[in-house]
Amino acid sequence: MIFIDTLLLGISSGAIYSLMALALVLVWRSTRIVNFAQASQAVLSTYIGYEITMRSHNYWVSLPLAILFGAILGSLIDFLFMRYLAKRAKSGPIAEIAPVIATLGLLGLLQSIIGLIWGNSFLQYPTPLSGKGFTFGSHTIPFSPQNLFIVLATAIVLLVFGGIFRFTDLGLALRAASFQPEIAQLAGIRVARIRNIGWAFAGAAGAVAGAVITPTSVLSPNSLDLLLVSGFIAAVMGGLDSLVGAVIGGLVLGVGFSFILQYVGSSVTFLAGFFILVIVLLIRPRGFFGHQVGRHA
Repeated sequence: MIFIDTLLLGISSGAIYSLMALALVLVWRSTRIVNFAQASQAVLSTYIGYEITMRSHNYWVSLPLAILFGAILGSLIDFLFMRYLAKRAKSGPIAEIAPVIATLGLLGLLQSIIGLIWGNSFLQYPTPLSGKGFTFGSHTIPFSPQNLFIVLATAIVLLVFGGIFRFTDLGLALRAASFQPEIAQLAGIRVARIRNIGWAFAGAAGAVAGAVITPTSVLSPNSLDLLLVSGFIAAVMGGLDSLVGAVIGGLVLGVGFSFILQYVGSSVTFLAGFFILVIVLLIRPRGFFGHQVGRHA
């Protein structure tokens, strides 16, 4: 039973990491940029959801509105900031690294804005579902309706955006605009508009992550920073081009953390994430699904 409980804890944690990894992969697949501001975007969307929940007393009303805000925020970041930066840094030694550095700056800027508006105290986001584990006979497993909701939300995000990328003309345009923007423009694709849609998708996915994860912990301007690190590790493990890889990477990381915490101890848990990443990259340098997705993109 200890083994099963540890596995269930790992799956629920892995689903959390997978949601952030999916948001990172969505930006990467659309723009070839690793967006380290994703955590602060998700937190800001979560604060908006928190305010709506407090006023409406209904989590299910605030959830779609927070997701909509996340999409609009992602679109605005691209339109007002990233697009201008891309024009100013078209070539030169910093052309590729400038957007990454810019997202780190955005991370701090958005967190500061959140702190100015809401302060730095911890807030408790209302839990829409019970946090008490399911009971089977006399044993209560560490897997609650809220954990099940997180897993289902991860699956829905994967299916929705995976379907868009694989089966729609928009998905084809997103892939073309990220890999070969000049050729995509010659083919009649409006690259700037398509990339803006990619940022909106990632913002929406990040908002989902914040809105479903925060009720299990607390809300503060920095509450998703560690999740960003874990989500990035999961995305790299799965292959930055693969949505399925992001989910599998998150699950592997979550289960690995859970067993290390149970059988080794908490002192090495954080370092274990990077150790797992190194082992995976030594075996699969492109991640679990990076090579296959790259060939078929």
